[in-house]
Amino acid sequence: MGKTLMPGLWEPAGTYLNTASYGLPPRPAWDALREALEDWRGGRTSWEHWGVPGEEARASFARLVGVPVETVAIGANVSSLIGLIAASVRDGTRVLAPDVEFTSLLFPFLVQEHRGVSVRLVPAAELAGEVGPDVDVVAFSAVQMATGEVANLDAIARAAEDHDVMTVIDATQAVGWLPLDASRFDIVAVHGYKWLMSPRGTAYMSIRPERVRDVVPATAGWYAGEDPLATFFGPPLRLADSARRLDTSPAWYMWVAAAPTLAIVEEIGMQVIHAHDMRLANRFRAGLGLEPGNSAIVMSDAPGAAEKLAAAGIQAAVRGGRLRTSWHVYNTERDVDRTLDALSA
Repeated sequence: MGKTLMPGLWEPAGTYLNTASYGLPPRPAWDALREALEDWRGGRTSWEHWGVPGEEARASFARLVGVPVETVAIGANVSSLIGLIAASVRDGTRVLAPDVEFTSLLFPFLVQEHRGVSVRLVPAAELAGEVGPDVDVVAFSAVQMATGEVANLDAIARAAEDHDVMTVIDATQAVGWLPLDASRFDIVAVHGYKWLMSPRGTAYMSIRPERVRDVVPATAGWYAGEDPLATFFGPPLRLADSARRLDTSPAWYMWVAAAPTLAIVEEIGMQVIHAHDMRLANRFRAGLGLEPGNSAIVMSDAPGAAEKLAAAGIQAAVRGGRLRTSWHVYNTERDVDRTLDALSA
């Protein structure tokens, strides 16, 4: 009743229900980060090996979402990765997106208005039905941060295929608890600091191979080469053939912590995490008198919730005036019951 997945790897100070804001690192990631920072502080080592964890994390991410590693770019955040895509679509592109979409996905397309790029917003639940011949790109979150709503990925993928529409997904609130086959979509971008429990500054983007050459690598630097250690100096332009041509130089220490975390997520397995998180989320829903759902994020209107949970030392969030709890690997049934007790006080 009181056990997390892989007990001992996580040590929350109390009841932590805010993974949708940021995830907590497992012990091996924390230890690796501290060791790297000590090496940096003392100048005890060279730097080249700090690039290895980024490659390890890239490979883990590729396996987690079911795509070849050559189709994954790494960067610092979702908006900069999606910005490359938005800046590369043709003039006059028509984009369809949910009306509650997170701005890191929405703004990169909205700022292209000067090129005739237009964005039409519809309710998230209606997205699949709105995909048609008047749409060039459908851009959406796999799970909405504002509502916890899980997109109908199957229906959207089918509709996009039927109408030859490009699919661009922000899966930051999904990957880490929701099994997702990224190969079904053109672009899938994920920041690792939420459900993948990594530091900020560790983001991934999978891209279908046939789309790679359509994207202008506007942020290309030394790390966008096939062998970054061989592209330090001078012309000619020599970018990687793979998606790494869209890479930006990694923040070393962040990736040192990301690699062991993703390895642990792989070891546990996405299906196991999904079952665990959903069991807890639906136990919480039941305690509130709500119907079962399909999201690890639970939105509720419990009166005085924020104040009651804060008084009990329970970390959660309020979004749009509603309580948002998010349930993950380090949570237990005891956390559910303690939270329900606090809300009923």
